[in-house]
Amino acid sequence: MFYIQNRWKFENGLLRYYGLRNKPNMFKNTVKLTRAQRDIVSRLPCELDERQLKTVSNLLGVQIVEKEKLIAVPASLDDARFCRTCVANDFMIPGLEFDSDGQCPMCATAKDTAHLKSIVPIKNTFAHSKKSRFDVAVFYTGGKDSTYLLYYLSKILDLKVLALTWEIPFMSDSARQSIEGAKKSLGKVEFITRKIANEDLKTIYRHLYSLAGNTCACPSLAYVLFYPELVANKVPYFVAGNEPAQLIGLYYNHMAPKFAYTFGDNKVMNLLINIGRILTLHPPLKKGQFQTLATMKQLAYGDNPFKNLAGYKNPLVSNVVDAIHKVPSIVKPLKRAIRKSSWSGNIPAFVQVDFDHIGNGCYDWKKIKEIITAECGWVPPQTTDKGLHTSCDIEKCKEYSQFVGFYNMQSTMIPFSALEIALASRDKALSRENAIAELKSTLGFSLEELPECSIMKEYLK
Repeated sequence: MFYIQNRWKFENGLLRYYGLRNKPNMFKNTVKLTRAQRDIVSRLPCELDERQLKTVSNLLGVQIVEKEKLIAVPASLDDARFCRTCVANDFMIPGLEFDSDGQCPMCATAKDTAHLKSIVPIKNTFAHSKKSRFDVAVFYTGGKDSTYLLYYLSKILDLKVLALTWEIPFMSDSARQSIEGAKKSLGKVEFITRKIANEDLKTIYRHLYSLAGNTCACPSLAYVLFYPELVANKVPYFVAGNEPAQLIGLYYNHMAPKFAYTFGDNKVMNLLINIGRILTLHPPLKKGQFQTLATMKQLAYGDNPFKNLAGYKNPLVSNVVDAIHKVPSIVKPLKRAIRKSSWSGNIPAFVQVDFDHIGNGCYDWKKIKEIITAECGWVPPQTTDKGLHTSCDIEKCKEYSQFVGFYNMQSTMIPFSALEIALASRDKALSRENAIAELKSTLGFSLEELPECSIMKEYLK
């Protein structure tokens, strides 16, 4: 009796793998089938005669196996196999493959991807602006990463910072306290807070929940709200401060190719873009401005079809875009700001501070928490072990919905937090021991619905 190997699924006339394969095959997740092969695979499990075995011979041993060679999918962390180096395991990432040394694909390819830092240009120092009251702007949530970014820009670089906070209904108490602590501690920062009308937000959230099983719209909806503010104030830079593991996680989730990480430094491509702008009577773009327009246009008008054809669709963003457009009045100011900034050239450049670089080679979570607690009045979450996503009460719900969707092979998107905690432990942002503790106590990898989901459901009523 022959079966389709676990984590392979016959759909749309081909075989698709739901997992993260080993280094040589990492992104080889689909296998095209001949008509004869499709006929055989569609009937599995079943016995195969010699003629049929010959027809599917290239699939035997990997995609098609006998029952005793089926790979079991763990039902809990206790049953999981862990990477020898980091905390990646085949429960939180079902279908995770290991090499002969017991390493996961992320550890096996660490040296190959060490240069992949960010899909927006890296910029660690900034000049004082002559055209704006502000030197830089940041989206500030009160979490660990955005608080450290605020500290670095305002206290270390002595810049005038505009901090933009979208007040979500699920903001944690610790995040609220941290925001108040930052207001008292960071004298060069100007804070703006926006809150969307409940009925509009519920309209967006309900549609997003129907698509993704959760209501997480950060940071996309914040960009929609605040981009007109950045344009109006002629802010020269919008600075992202993502955890390094989040940035490289896009590559391992097959959402950003290696090319995307070096695009900002590609002189030929940027020259061609600027020639096109000059020919259409638009001012040429400075470094980071193309990334800004691309990000904002995606939110205003949807995904670029070429990106989807290339297989790099980001369902997180596309679901949020669909949901946002259920309230057209929210998108109209964004579209006006895009047109205005594109014609004037007053486009805030979207850049990323390299936390590893400014942290002397490693973004150490423990040290960062100590710094921002002392310097910014940051308040850690009640679960003090938590270092990943500290500003939201329903973060576990997002992790749970992404995990269940991937575990049940309903979504090809690997849970973001699964990649991020594994990569953070790989790169020594926290110890393997602390990463396992956080994995077991604070993250939402569960096959049973979590209590935190009731908070989200109650709001949607």
